Amino acid sequence: MTDQERDATLGICLMAAFSDGARDETERAEIERISRTLPGGGGADLPALYEDVRLGRRTLASAAADLGSPQARQLAYELAVCVCNADGSQSAPEREYLARLHSALGLAPEAAAAFSRQAEDVATLALPPAAAAAGVQAGASDPAAVDQMILSAAILNGALDLLPQSLATMAVVPLQMRLVYRVGKAYGYELDQGHVRDLLATVGVGLTSQAIEQVGRRLVGGLLRAVGGGLLGSLGGQATGSALSFATTYALGQVAKRYYAGGRTIDAAGLRQVFEQMLGEAKVLGERYAGEIQQKARAIDVGRLVESIRGG
Repeated sequence: MTDQERDATLGICLMAAFSDGARDETERAEIERISRTLPGGGGADLPALYEDVRLGRRTLASAAADLGSPQARQLAYELAVCVCNADGSQSAPEREYLARLHSALGLAPEAAAAFSRQAEDVATLALPPAAAAAGVQAGASDPAAVDQMILSAAILNGALDLLPQSLATMAVVPLQMRLVYRVGKAYGYELDQGHVRDLLATVGVGLTSQAIEQVGRRLVGGLLRAVGGGLLGSLGGQATGSALSFATTYALGQVAKRYYAGGRTIDAAGLRQVFEQMLGEAKVLGERYAGEIQQKARAIDVGRLVESIRGG
């Protein structure tokens, strides 16, 4: 991917993030912060790119024109779908944006439709089926079982962030939502996606902004590539992203455990404090489990990702 294609793809993803007019100012501020803190790999000027998108100087048409190959156009579309599905659903403005993007990129309808179907399957991972939820409820009296569930989810998300496929990137956020749901279920709380999203937002984890950070980190590091490029070539370069996904997932799980085990009595400030504390511990813990994360990454079949996760 050339620098021009990288910047065009990042621009398309930022436009996807802003396509939903309902995005609150907190989310927008977080996306701006990310644009200023991502490493500028290959000379990328991310703050300038953010301003160009925000002020309308970079348009969908101009970004599409900068994508020279069919592969680059397909990747840009896939990543925009990932951003629009970050919160588990697409709004009407997001669907309209993706339709315009599909047209501007001149993609084959069948290829775009196939990925959209896969993306919808991944987005639905946020809430497990009734059978899986019942299995979690059975272990509610055992905090150690909940801790193991949290650790397993963190290892899985760390492993997904080592894989080069865009679909694997997209799965991280829905699986974090799924974890919070399952922890709440373990302590007798029936949660919907709105409640899960609110809890994540309270501790400072924006769903769309986190998706933008994952995509941006991979693009500026040249870590999104064809599947044929091989997994081992990406393990070292994506270690930072993997560690962050592990730590964030682990910290979210532990926050949810304290919140629901304590009868939801912790206020917003207390939840943020717990999250920051657990995030620091998780970053150290991630080093201990680095080998297991890499082993898990080698075992994942992205083509059967949804089926394998739902099957436990």
